[in-house]
Parts: sequence; C-alpha cells; structure tokens
Amino acid sequence: MRLSSTIFALTAAAASAMVLQQPGKTKTAPWTPASWRTKESKQIPVYPDQEALNDTEERLSKCAPLVFAGEVRNLQDQLSKACMGNSFVLFGGDCAESFSEFSVDHVRDTFRVILQMALVLTYGGSQPVIKIGRMAGQFAKPRSSPTETIDGVTLPSYQGDNINREHPFTAEARQADPERMVKAYDQCAQTLNILRAFSAGGYANLNRLHQWTLEFVEQTPAGSRYRKLANKVEETLRFMSAVGIKLDGPELSSVDFYTAHECLLLPYEEAMTRKDSTSGKFYDTSAHLLWVGERTRQPGFAHFEFVRGLENPLGVKISDKASPEDVLEILDTFNPKNIPGRVTLITRMTAEGIRTSLPPILKAVKESGKHALWVCDPVHGNGFQAENGFKTRSFDAIRAEIEAFFDVHREMGTHPGGIHLEMTGKDVTECLGGDNNEVTLDGERGLATKYETHCDPRLNAMQSLELAFCVAEKMREIQGFPELELKLL
Repeated sequence: MRLSSTIFALTAAAASAMVLQQPGKTKTAPWTPASWRTKESKQIPVYPDQEALNDTEERLSKCAPLVFAGEVRNLQDQLSKACMGNSFVLFGGDCAESFSEFSVDHVRDTFRVILQMALVLTYGGSQPVIKIGRMAGQFAKPRSSPTETIDGVTLPSYQGDNINREHPFTAEARQADPERMVKAYDQCAQTLNILRAFSAGGYANLNRLHQWTLEFVEQTPAGSRYRKLANKVEETLRFMSAVGIKLDGPELSSVDFYTAHECLLLPYEEAMTRKDSTSGKFYDTSAHLLWVGERTRQPGFAHFEFVRGLENPLGVKISDKASPEDVLEILDTFNPKNIPGRVTLITRMTAEGIRTSLPPILKAVKESGKHALWVCDPVHGNGFQAENGFKTRSFDAIRAEIEAFFDVHREMGTHPGGIHLEMTGKDVTECLGGDNNEVTLDGERGLATKYETHCDPRLNAMQSLELAFCVAEKMREIQGFPELELKLL
C-alpha cells in the first residue's frame, strides 16, 4: 500500500524538524505574507501531496475573511488602554478545539463563563475587561516530539484536528491532510457566527445575569457567592434605571468579544492574510489577535518572520528560559514604533519562576521605555502526570502563579494587564483541586470521571469562576481598594 511507504518518509521528515533553510535576518529583509517560507520552520507538518496542499491554500485565499480589519483595529485601541493600566484582558477557551466537540451549546457555555468571569473582574477590579476567546481557530498544537511511538510503531504526532487525526493510531489517521484546513475554516465561520449573535443579540444583557449562571454552578457555594455579587450589580442597575439611564442601550445589552489563537499552521495563516483596502496593510483575518509560543518565537525562524509583518496585535509566550535581551529583541522587531498594546507578553513560568525570573525582565523593559502589555498564563507551566496516568494541572499551583504575577508587578511598579486560561464552560474533571466541588485523583470527582480534553487539561467552569474572584481581589489590592465583602452563603 502506497500510504505505508509515504508515512515512513513523513516520519523521517518530521524527525528532522522540517528544515527549509537556515534562519536569516528578520529586521531588515523585505516582508511579504510568504517570506516565512525562506526561513527554517518548526512545528509545521509535512504534507505528502504538495499539489493538494497548494490547491487548499488557493481555495482558502479566496474565502471570506473570518474577522475584519476594522474589528482588529478596535481591539488594538482597547489593548492600548490595557497597556497603559486602564483596563484588564481576559483570554479564555479550550486548549485545542476539535471537530467532534463542536456544538452551539459548547460555544455558548464557554462564552457564558467568560462573561461571568468578566463581570466578577469588572465589578471587583473597577476596570473595563477586554474579552478574548481562544476560539474559532485554536486547533493546532505544538508538540514536544514530532513523532509518537506506541507498541513499537512510530508515527507522526497528533498536531490538532486541522492537521491530522488522533485516533485511530494508524498511518492513514496521522497523515497530514490539507482538506482538514478547509473543515477547520468552516467550523471557525460557524463559531464566529454564534459568538457574534450572542455578543450583539441581547444574550449578554446585564439584566439577564442570573440566566447566565449554569445549573451546576448555582448548586454550589461558589455559585451562591456569584449570585450575591450579581445581586449587587442588579441593585446598581435598578438605581441607574431609576435615575433615567437606559438599560436597553447597546452598552448594557451587547459586549465586544474578540478571538485569538496560536499562530502555528503557517500555510493556513498565509492563506487567510489579506491586504486591507483602506490602509494597504496586511491583516491575518483568521483571528483578531495571534500569538507565537515558546517553541516558535525564536528570531529568524518562520513563525517569527510571519507575524512581524502583520497589523494584528501580537502575543508572545515567555517562559523562565527567556532573558531580558530576548524580550527586548522581540519588542524591537514586533513593535519598532513602540505602539502601546501592539505586543502582549504572556508569561508562563510557574509561581517560583515568576518571582525569580520575571523581575529582571520587567526592569529591563521598563528602563528601555518600551510598551508591553503583561498577561499571566498560569496553566502551561503547571502540568504534570498524575499517579493514575492522567495529564493534569493543580488548581492551587495555578492560583499561586496568578498571585505571584500580581505581587511582582506591584513590587516593580508595572501593570498586571490580564490572565490567559485554558478553560471550558463544561463541568469537566481535568485539573485537580478547587475550593468547591473539588476535583480529586480518584473517586466520585476523580480525574477519570469527565476527562474529555483533546489535548491538555482545562479548568472547568467552577474553577474558572473561583480564579476570577482571586484575580478580582488581587486587582483591588494593587489599586488600594478594600476586599470584596462576598462571603459564602
């Protein structure tokens, strides 16, 4: 069978890191949406049928944009305010979207929990909250190894539903299929249609706060804590109505909601890049914001080259391996005009790493006068394999990293601008811990009970809300406000 010999070649190619050529200079060379192809690439799959790949890229390049340049500029304006300390950013959504898990209810539930979290942060922190979903494009995932071996059989790793299939573990399933990019585009279009309907169609009206609360949250003490906060907001709304403020206006019946994902599958991202007719500049219309990860942010490589020429606001994941010099080079390249909000630096360091490695980076950036929006990703540095074999994360470790993030920024005199969470609106049991309805190793709320992720473990809705209260308290602390008086019922 021809597929078997092909997959053997693909596995060998994947193991060699899919090098195109050695990296070159990125700051002075002319940029085009395709200039990344002259650089060394990482995490990009090998497609056995180049003709089919070319055809797919051509079809995608003629598809309608998923987002529009005006929306991207609106986000840029809001992020500039967050960068200057006048608002806060909340990123939330699945580790990796999947074809099988997609449904209106799944999108709605995640959107709803993000709104609930934003309400807690807005009321508690007294700042506007910019809501960004890891949605409508978060399919591809970087892998620590290009291949996977099971029972002596080695095949390419599963890289996300827009690239290949995780199951069954066969050569055919693990072969990179360009047609899956088209299927991903179609799902993204549907997801954005749902999000736009919910965000602008009255679903987000503050008068409907109690309707947002999921049933399983309402039945827990933390749900009662949330309802108490919601009651306080409703009292405020009644006062506003009494003094003549219209509650059915767009400010209170709709929300701005943006999308973001990791810029990983460059053939797809290039195909979705368009030249704006009003400004003549290039926008990747697959999402409002794109980020590059710890494995793909290296200067001179393909992903770094691609994103540097986009007008979209950009995110960069920063681990404790990054030096102050690394971060300054990133800011120099991605934001040469030093525009506030252009670059979001997303730290993923563990609590200890935040306290030891982040201060010198903050000091260097502050002294350089460069603008950066600082966001905490407290989940990626806190993964481990549990005794029963499940990949998981500790809720306590996640909360500790958030607390460290705020503490360090307060000490350094910089603005902690946001959080970035892998979470879902479902009551999954993937991350250990939580103050209420705790997820345990085994038993009734054990990891195996509702472990449904297609990639990494996610916070469930309850855990996400608990973290929102934690962040709100830290926001109040850094601004010198008294603690929230919201005791459990």
